[in-house]
Amino acid sequence: MDMLQSIQVSAGGMFAQSQRMKVAAQNIANADSVQADNGTGPYRAKQVVFKTVLDRQSGMSKVESQVIEDRVTPFNVKYDPTSDLADARGFVQTPNVDSTLENINMREAQRSYEANMAAITTARDMATRTLDMLR
Repeated sequence: MDMLQSIQVSAGGMFAQSQRMKVAAQNIANADSVQADNGTGPYRAKQVVFKTVLDRQSGMSKVESQVIEDRVTPFNVKYDPTSDLADARGFVQTPNVDSTLENINMREAQRSYEANMAAITTARDMATRTLDMLR
């Protein structure tokens, strides 16, 4: 793998991790949203799923990311009989967002982003040193 390819791989990783940070920020921002924009219920947490894809042109494996709604984790409920959104028993559904887990995801994505940035910086420095040696 040449240096340009390693930079491309790291740039793809940076894009995927930035998307992961964005989704975590959306989840944290909507952690208290008891009604979705379309009025169908509370906000559903979103997750980023990564998969490895072979780029046939370059022969390299690259990461692709996809944002999906978390339809597995049930909504949380809280007792608030005074709410207009309460059911017959007085419970209101709240988003299936775990703020602690989202903060951990955000921190992990940030660290991975920084690691990819360091790899790009190292590849750039190696290319610069190689050019300096050729002078």
